[in-house]
Amino acid sequence: MARLPYWRLSGFYFCYFALLGGVAPFLSLYFHHLGFSAARIGELVAIPMLMRCLAPNLWGWLGDRSGQRLLIERLGALLTALTFSAILWRQDYLWLAVIMALHSFFWHAVLPQFETITLGHLGAQSARYSQIRLWGSVGFIVTVVVLGLLLDSYSPDIYPQVMLAIMLGIFCCSLLVPPAPLAASRPGLVPSVGFLDQLRRPGVPVFFLCVALMQLSHGPYYTFLTLHLEALGYGRGLIGAMWALGVVAEIILFMLMSRLLQRFSLKQLLIASFLLAAVRWLLLGLQADNLAWLTLAQLMHAATFGCFHVVAVHFVQRSFGERQQGQGQALYATLAGCGGALGALYSGYSWNSLGAGWTFALASLAAALAALLLWWWMQEPAAEPAH
Repeated sequence: MARLPYWRLSGFYFCYFALLGGVAPFLSLYFHHLGFSAARIGELVAIPMLMRCLAPNLWGWLGDRSGQRLLIERLGALLTALTFSAILWRQDYLWLAVIMALHSFFWHAVLPQFETITLGHLGAQSARYSQIRLWGSVGFIVTVVVLGLLLDSYSPDIYPQVMLAIMLGIFCCSLLVPPAPLAASRPGLVPSVGFLDQLRRPGVPVFFLCVALMQLSHGPYYTFLTLHLEALGYGRGLIGAMWALGVVAEIILFMLMSRLLQRFSLKQLLIASFLLAAVRWLLLGLQADNLAWLTLAQLMHAATFGCFHVVAVHFVQRSFGERQQGQGQALYATLAGCGGALGALYSGYSWNSLGAGWTFALASLAAALAALLLWWWMQEPAAEPAH
């Protein structure tokens, strides 16, 4: 473990999620600045998530077949920036739709490959994953706070240039990451049989269905939270601070995650994450005008994203053999993308017709349904060996 490239891996996560820190809170705000309706905003935000339904499986299969995960990740990062740069030329709806599709096709090649690379470097000490991944949350916070202040001081027209700079940063960081060592078979993981056979193992299909439901429930949050809070009278600086608060809670969770994994089962942690998500969406839909309730709802991000993501990565790692890890992580990204796209679309169409309260209530219902499905049908994957 002395050779673990901790800071190079952490630096990549920092830049990758710094980009997400610009997309999640502010992309819809930028489209609103350009004059698009809520329905059009929902469609544009859904396009990258729809590409996440297609791209990760293709890139994951290619990574498993070729073994060139690092090359795929570097090319994906470079082409993400190159295709996104076209936004500097035009901003009409069809042009933006094409840009959203192209750049996200390559962007979604990056993270599943990198997750597999990181787990390869960690080897048997995969419980340390959260200690590396927390730097992605730090990058998210930095972008949310700094970009929020910039948008308060300057025109939202600067948004594309900032995003392009972060994308180039992702590519530069990818060049510093060394390839993962060759993996040896480890006890505690499923044997390397066919991918479809592993996918049909008890509890695995319901897990992936619930991944889609979790991301569907996040649709109103990622698409309209900023506009929702602006409509309630919050300033952009405070809105950025609320986004950052959620990620601070996530970072604290990452620091405690290895202890939680030792004390609770993956199934228990997943069900708790979904139940807290159901409560969180109700608070955001009905009580967001109260700063205390809004603060509590944002603190729940530790569970609805932080805990859920770490447990999901561990579940996939334990449920698939060494030679199918890329496809397993890609399928996780794909189902998350499908759910996220549906969440963005339904919230875009329901926001004006049903209002914020009912839109978030539907999100809460999706999270509660997933918790029930997990309780009835999920089975624990094989535990990893003691470290």
